[in-house]
Order: sequence, then C-alpha cells, then structure tokens
Amino acid sequence: MNIAHLLQRSALVHGERPALLAGTCLLHDYRTLAARVAALAAHLRAHCGVQPGECVAIFSANGPQYLEALHAIHWCGAISVPVNYKLHARELAYVLADSGARVVCVSAALHDAALAAGADAAAVQVLGASAWEQAAQGAPLALQERAPDDVASLFYTSGTTGRPKGVMQTHRNLLAMTMAYFTDVDDVQPGDAMVYAAPMSHGAGLYNYAHMLRGARHVVPASGGFDPAELVQLAADVGRLSLFAAPTMVHRLVEHVRRTGANVDGFKTIVYGGGPMYVDDLRRAIDTMGQKFVQIYGQGESPMTITALAREHLADTAHPRWAERIASVGVAHACVQVRVVDDEDRPVPTGELGEVVVRGDTVMAGYWRNPEASAQTLRGGWLHTGDVGSLDAHGFLTLRDRSKDVIISGGSNIYPREVEEVLLLHPRVSEVAVVGQHDADWGEVVVAFLVAGEGGAVDDAALHAKLDAELDAELDAELDAELDALCLDHIARFKRPKAYRWVPALPKNSYGKVLKTELRAWLQAEGAGSGA
Repeated sequence: MNIAHLLQRSALVHGERPALLAGTCLLHDYRTLAARVAALAAHLRAHCGVQPGECVAIFSANGPQYLEALHAIHWCGAISVPVNYKLHARELAYVLADSGARVVCVSAALHDAALAAGADAAAVQVLGASAWEQAAQGAPLALQERAPDDVASLFYTSGTTGRPKGVMQTHRNLLAMTMAYFTDVDDVQPGDAMVYAAPMSHGAGLYNYAHMLRGARHVVPASGGFDPAELVQLAADVGRLSLFAAPTMVHRLVEHVRRTGANVDGFKTIVYGGGPMYVDDLRRAIDTMGQKFVQIYGQGESPMTITALAREHLADTAHPRWAERIASVGVAHACVQVRVVDDEDRPVPTGELGEVVVRGDTVMAGYWRNPEASAQTLRGGWLHTGDVGSLDAHGFLTLRDRSKDVIISGGSNIYPREVEEVLLLHPRVSEVAVVGQHDADWGEVVVAFLVAGEGGAVDDAALHAKLDAELDAELDAELDAELDALCLDHIARFKRPKAYRWVPALPKNSYGKVLKTELRAWLQAEGAGSGA
C-alpha cells in the first residue's frame, strides 16, 4: 500500500477539515490539499519524467509546500529523498549522485545551491514558485499503487563514520511507524495540530503521516523553524499543539516559559528524542509545563520507533523505580522486539551493558546500493544500532552512549552521558558535552565542554567567546574545584574530567544534535598545534 493513501483517505472522509496552515493562516482543507498533491504528482510524471521507483530529492527549509512535495512524490509512486537543507553543496552532490535523483524540489533560497551541487536546471522544481502553483492546479494523477516492501523514502545518515548511507524505508516501515505513534506515543484527535518547528527532513516530518491519517492540522511556523516565543504564541492561537523536538530545543522552550511565565495550556504533546534528555532537564520541563512530554528512541534505520517513554510513566512519581525509569528511553514499541547483546550477538543478563538490537516491521530494508553494510548492520535478522544500553527486569531500556562515543581511559569504559548528568547539576552549567581526548599515558582522558547558563560563570561576552585557557585563572580554578567536587560526590574518581572548557555554544546540526565529532576534531587539532 502506498503511504500516500493516508492523505487520500482523509480527503475522502474528512475533506472539509483544515489541513495545512502557515502560522495561523489556513491554506488548504484536506480535499484541496489532496487535489493539489495529485496534480503535482501528475506534473512530476508528465513534465519531469519521474517513474515509479525513481528517486526525487527534497532540498528545502521548512515550508507549507514541503508536505505537498513529499506526498506528491509518494503519490506518483516515486521514492522521496529528504535532504538536510544545511548540507554543503559537495554533500548534496554526493546524495544526488548516490540516490540517482534527477529531480530536486527546492525552496527558492536553495535554488542556486542545488545547481552548484550538479542538479539539472530543468529538473529543479522550486517550491511555491509560479510554475509550482500552476502545476498544482492541473489535472490529477491517480494514486499509484506500491507493494508494502517497495522503498518509499531514502534517509541519508549523518556520515560521521564515513560516507552517508541511504536508509531504505519502505511503505510498510512508514505505516508501522505511523500505527506505533497511536499505540505508544499519542492518540491524535481531529482537533490536534502538528507544528513543524524542527526540520521536516528528519523526525518532525515523519510524524506528518499520523496526523495526516487522523485528519489533524499541519502547522508550519511563519519563521519556518524553532523560535520559543513564536511556538508559545502559536499554541495560544492554534491550540492543541504537538511537536517533535530535540532535547536542546525542549531546554530552550522551557527556559523561555520559565523566564516569561507564558501560558502553556495550548500545548498538547511534546515528543522529544534525537539525543540525550538529562534527568535534571526533564524534571524542570515537567515542573514548568506539566505532563505534556513523551520520549522516543529511534534511528533512521528504524524510524522514530525503537522504544518510547510514555507520559503515564513520567507521571507515575509514586512508582519505586520512577527515578530510574525517567532516566531511561522507555520500553519497546508494540511493533518491535528489542534486545541487548554482547559482541557475539548473545543476549546479556538483565542490567548488563551491551549493544541495542531491534527487529520488527519498522526496521529498514537495508542501505541503498550497499549490500555489505546492509548485511553487517542487519546480521541475524536484527538491526544493530551501535548504541550501548541495558534492559531492566520490566523491559525499560537505558542508553549509555553511542559505542563510538565511549571513552576508554586506562582500560576502563567511561560513558559520557553519566558524567554529563552530574555536571548539569551545577547551577552555572546550562549545557555540557563530554568527549575523550587522546592521551599517551591513559589512551584517552575525559574533557568536558560547558556552556554557562544565564547569570553563570562566563557572562562577559568577550570572555564567553574564548576558550577555557583564556579565562581568568582564579575563577577558572575555583570552578574546576567545584565541578571536581560535584563529580566526586556522584561518580567514581576516574570518570571525572581532566579538563573543563567553557565555550559560548556547543556545535549542533540543524536537528539540534550536539556534534561530538567536531569537539573531538577541535581537541585533536589543538593537540597537533601544540606538538602534543
């Protein structure tokens, strides 16, 4: 079944319901949206020559036409290739070449970047341009049937360990992910509204299908992105607002609400994922905004669907293991099985650490044109996530880190998240990222990069823009001592950082995920420059 059937169904059953909004302005109801998508699908087929099973890329910032493009690609039986709009032209060129996408749907501001990446000017479709609007008024194409295991979308990984790989997400994968949203995340109602504040090329965009199926509203902020003040106002004006956000976005939203005292009644559900949500941040978020939060853990290889920590678990403060549960990523989604295994792929005992593996209807078909990587990652019929975690006796999964982020110092494993949780208890610390730095004696040593909070340690703008080595030595030593003492009160001595580096901000991608690879590269370059 073609995943675009969900839009077709809502157009037939709920055609008069509001579907797509730009800010608070209603653009289309479901009947009109489906008609535009069908016409755009006809345009892709007749004008662009797109055939079923061929790839069409979307290289666009958030905008109302993004959903039109995505569903038009599916409607005509093609494969969508959503691309992070912040990629360099060389990175985009690789994705276009690897996927074989001849047609690229772009937002107007990215037109030249697409051409620089080698896209054929005749095959570049500018979202919202006059030609796009004219195509949307044309004759419709009948919805093209696809088999459940046909590829619906190619999601390219971040490529932190080599060239990005195209994750083949099938129509079955996306449909199972959509149903899992209802069973394990949130029961969408017709009056709900999904707001796309995070990039639609990633997790936020994937949640459109659940809201499309239920005939809910889709809201693209006027800014096209994440702005806490704008979101609060949208919640008040639109009501019953749901969103997907990285933990760093949640942190910013919560701090805005705390600072302004804004009313948050218009928010319904905030799904967070894509990185670690620290316990202290989660407690503050619930205290500030109430029980509106749900955590999901997933990967592109099992989109948005490995485990979920439901709001009922977050609200069950009387449970004797509540503190441990809110530090977890919840229990397996209803449509998958989750295990923790050793290096020989044998399940480890309850509570012991190992690699998280998963199987079920959301797990990818494999990597596009990469059978070797597919066989390695899907060996034994299980998706090997590369994440380190443990399962408790009740099925709650607690993640430590990506296996590549584990620090091995003096032969002992140190999990950065454990150290980060402790450092965030310090009142002067707003954000933190812990990485390993090469050391001749210990193999690696622990280094913590910290961002000061409001009224924190590094308020002066000139000082805040410099590294720890350039801070006032007396203040630096005082803070080091405080942070050391905090660590020694909570974790083993060998896990405490050997250096604390205050920075103005942590490097993040457009999804809000901290780029630890950049921090490690920074340290490596610094060491090379000093002759270390």
